Amino acid sequence: MVEWLPQLGAVPDDDGVTFRVWATRPTRVELLVEEPDGRQHTVPMEREGAYWRARLEGARPGLRYGYLLEGSGPYPDPCARRQPGGPEGLSQVVDPRQFRWTCGEWTPPPAHELVLGEIHVGTWTPEGTFDAAAVRLPELATTGFTAVELMPVATFEGNRGWGYDTVLPFAPFEPYGGPDGLRRFVDAAHTVGLAVILDVVFNHLAPSARFLEAFAPEWFRRDVETPWGPALNFDGPGCEHVRRHVVECLLHWACEYRIDGFRLDAAHAIADTSPRHIIAELRAALERALPERRPYLIAETPENDVRYLKPTVEGGLGCDAVWADDFRHAVTSLFDEARQGRTAGFTGSATEVARTIVQGWLFEGQRDPGFGALRGTVARRQPPYQFVYALEHHDHVANLQLGDRLPTLLGRGALRAATALTLLLPQTPLLFQGQEFAANSPFFYFADPPPERRTAVRQGRHRELAGLRGTEAGLGALPDPDDPRAFASSKLDWGQATVGYGSLHREFVRRLLRLRREDPVLTAARHATAPLDAWAEGEVVVVHVKAGGSERLIAANFGHRRRIELPPGRAWKVTFHSNDPATGGNGAAPIVDPDTLRAMLPARCTAFLVPA
Repeated sequence: MVEWLPQLGAVPDDDGVTFRVWATRPTRVELLVEEPDGRQHTVPMEREGAYWRARLEGARPGLRYGYLLEGSGPYPDPCARRQPGGPEGLSQVVDPRQFRWTCGEWTPPPAHELVLGEIHVGTWTPEGTFDAAAVRLPELATTGFTAVELMPVATFEGNRGWGYDTVLPFAPFEPYGGPDGLRRFVDAAHTVGLAVILDVVFNHLAPSARFLEAFAPEWFRRDVETPWGPALNFDGPGCEHVRRHVVECLLHWACEYRIDGFRLDAAHAIADTSPRHIIAELRAALERALPERRPYLIAETPENDVRYLKPTVEGGLGCDAVWADDFRHAVTSLFDEARQGRTAGFTGSATEVARTIVQGWLFEGQRDPGFGALRGTVARRQPPYQFVYALEHHDHVANLQLGDRLPTLLGRGALRAATALTLLLPQTPLLFQGQEFAANSPFFYFADPPPERRTAVRQGRHRELAGLRGTEAGLGALPDPDDPRAFASSKLDWGQATVGYGSLHREFVRRLLRLRREDPVLTAARHATAPLDAWAEGEVVVVHVKAGGSERLIAANFGHRRRIELPPGRAWKVTFHSNDPATGGNGAAPIVDPDTLRAMLPARCTAFLVPA
């Protein structure tokens, strides 16, 4: 049962449309209406405190409109549900009640059962639309994913981009297919059993969103600057109205589009010193409006701060999970001797990988040379599913790997060993688009800023990359963000999924996810407290999982062939390993000596062991 009704923007009902907009700067606000034949006329709006309101009896969905502020404009609606002409055009009235959903009762999986597939709608398919992406969803479901995570789809600058330069946060990006395109995508996902998680950006808006200051100067902070655009005002004068907009934005995605959860981009950059942080307020609002569904909240932050994971009643922010990039950095540092930039604080040892797995993240308050500061808190008592582990996501590929994918960087054996470890661990796994079939097509940063800002975007991108990597080496070979080739080259090559090694690797991932889903110990461990121990023997990471009344071993060898000790007290047997030739492995199998309780692990191989 949904307990929420929209209040902001253009809200249609059976008899007409009510328009409401927050505007403290102008002394006169008019609604500009464009008729189907192109004629325009204005309607005066009445002040309601800090808001302005107009009612059009008989108005229907599809009506185009904008706002005139003391005669200037028209400006788009800050809460526009659709922008058919892009972020600078007129807004359009949308009635979500007119969409006919085909999926009946839908219950999203609990957070501890999430297996995330992150995609960028514009590059996941050749067409780059919601409808084309919907056709591919059954492939994710049959592979074993339980959720698809969309990079931002709210209206952003230009005709192509990652979506983080949001201008109008309520309106789906028109080139992707607009509002009904997104609804069809969500409907298709639910039909095949996939939850939909949406990446949302509340730490800033794009520079071109400064038109909002014509409505209310209180929209943005004056004392906080971000590298990406103006910071939203969550704790200064007038912040209650900005907070209301953000809450309503998230509720509109959850209720009008049936989105199942949200990734909060750069949560650490959300500047808010209020007694109640805006993230905690979002959690409370979602639970009030959707008490039976309880949409997920996942924070993207490098802080390693357990506060995100604590319930709001304990002073936490109420998130279900956080992105924990320490895992990726620890694993890839085993193969990267340079270890610069964000990975400068990692030594490239299996011991660090093991410690990260036990702790959730590596840094628990010590100084991280990669950040040049103290970083982290202790979170060892949190259930493992609250840590999202990814060997790749969009930032990793484009920023640290300069567009290259893991098959190019690691080689097949190490890729399979790392993939098996990631998918068998009780933490929540995330795979970036095509990773399930070992895609090696690049993924670059691309954007389409206005001509007057292209040079600034290029220079800013260069500075950001140099800081993340710790070196400028190789940056000159990258396409400029505004070069159309950066976007075109990032299109996923689906041909790799059906021929050659790609089809074998997808079967490898499918078997791993089936084992993850069906093994009772792995299932129980995900939401248990401290269900595992881990240690290193040379370049081998051994994870001892104990939950559900039994135990399992995951042994990942990232080095040469090695004999390891197994936990005493029982015999062990290998039931799965990453060298399985049926899925493209080299066939070298681990061997267990039942008399000595030792196992011989081939090079670059992960084994899964159960009590004999």
